[in-house]
Amino acid sequence: MNKQDFIKFNVPFCNKGESEYIAKGLDSKIFEGGEYSEKCKHLIQKITGAKYVLLTSSCTAALEMSAILADVQPGDEVIMPSFTFVSTANAFILRGAKPVFVDICPDTLNLDPSAIEKAISEKTKAIVPMHYSGVSCQMEEILALAKKNGLFVIEDAAQALLANYNNEHLGTIGDLGTISFHYTKNIIAGFGGALLVNNESLLKRAKVLLHRGTNREAFLEGQVDKYTWVDIGSSFIMGEQSAALLFSQLEKAQEITQARQLVWKKYHEAFEELELQGLVQRPGTIQGASHNAHNYYLILNQKKSRTVFIEKMYEKGIQVTFHYQPLHQSQFYIEKFGAQTLPVTEAKASSMVRFPIYPSLTAKEQNYIIEKTYRFFNLKCKAMRVKGDLLCQNSMKI
Repeated sequence: MNKQDFIKFNVPFCNKGESEYIAKGLDSKIFEGGEYSEKCKHLIQKITGAKYVLLTSSCTAALEMSAILADVQPGDEVIMPSFTFVSTANAFILRGAKPVFVDICPDTLNLDPSAIEKAISEKTKAIVPMHYSGVSCQMEEILALAKKNGLFVIEDAAQALLANYNNEHLGTIGDLGTISFHYTKNIIAGFGGALLVNNESLLKRAKVLLHRGTNREAFLEGQVDKYTWVDIGSSFIMGEQSAALLFSQLEKAQEITQARQLVWKKYHEAFEELELQGLVQRPGTIQGASHNAHNYYLILNQKKSRTVFIEKMYEKGIQVTFHYQPLHQSQFYIEKFGAQTLPVTEAKASSMVRFPIYPSLTAKEQNYIIEKTYRFFNLKCKAMRVKGDLLCQNSMKI
């Protein structure tokens, strides 16, 4: 492929609707809490079934609010995966807590409930299940452990919009849920997030935190005659122009997700032969879970091959990439808390490669990616020969 045909790892979905709504948002001269913010909250409630939705400037902001709402204090412990983005841990370290990293399940790369149980101590304040790649953690077991030990459950559902577990939307199952609309996610606001408040007792304070520690929300609702500083808080709220972009995306959320699921399914079918031959591990899930095709990855079973694979694919004009470097192996964590070993996390993180997946990826491009993957393993794609054009989806045009 020549330079102009280079297949990027990620291409966010955008079209004319986004520009139109952003222009209208600018015309309104409202930069916070306007019409599009309200529309987004209502539409997210409709999509997720969440009781209460607060739009935030990022999923990081929503996680930081969650740590405050769970009353995390210095010396507390919060159980979470090491295989996650740094914001998951930072939100609680900022409150003086220690992140207690536990190992993951080898099939889903999500928190292992048996490891959670062993890690619970008198200092444990909360469990933070991160739904990797939009695939649900084993929430029944996690909720049971939380109830038994009086712990908060804060779902890091950053990757999980339109993903479900037992017909409940991820992010609505624990006390709190956080969602990301970062430009690398399925549905974007450029930068943005949402806090889903499922425990009603936390809602009043959540609104105060969102409004920089003031009772502005109560003032706007006519509950007080002026607003003032009543608690800690920060600039957590989403801007109106980001909400305008987000609303246009949310209107097409089902369509965008379905297009991604087609791409995901074709990868999954095509790479079955590689898994049967013991060369790779494909993504797994759990019973009762439906994912949103946020990510498609393979775990390469030849330890030394990942770097070579990424380099060879790049030479062929395809951008594939690794993902999180485990947080427990970071210099910061080791210097602050000491070294530890998480065998499954380390093995999976060191051998993962992620593939391009987005609505505008064409059948021709995806066929090319699959063909070059098979070539790397010195194999021909039997699935493509037997089934003809396996990848016949129509891409969404940007």
